[in-house]
Amino acid sequence: MKIEGGKTMKIKVNSEVKEIKDDVTVTEILQIQNVEMPDMVSVQLNGEFVDRDKFSETKLKENDEIEFLYFMGGGSIGF
Repeated sequence: MKIEGGKTMKIKVNSEVKEIKDDVTVTEILQIQNVEMPDMVSVQLNGEFVDRDKFSETKLKENDEIEFLYFMGGGSIGF
């Protein structure tokens, strides 16, 4: 990923080191990473869940670790 101008930082996204532009919010990283169904994903930042209503105001910092988690519903297994 090539970053045009400005300051960059390194973060871990789903255990993979990424270099992104500085001053990015959770909402923006969901867009940058092309996360499918962002309204269905839960986000953990440094091991803590981020409230969905805080995505647009929660900024990432150098060396943060962010995880995108999808919870899948399912039926019961009959025996």
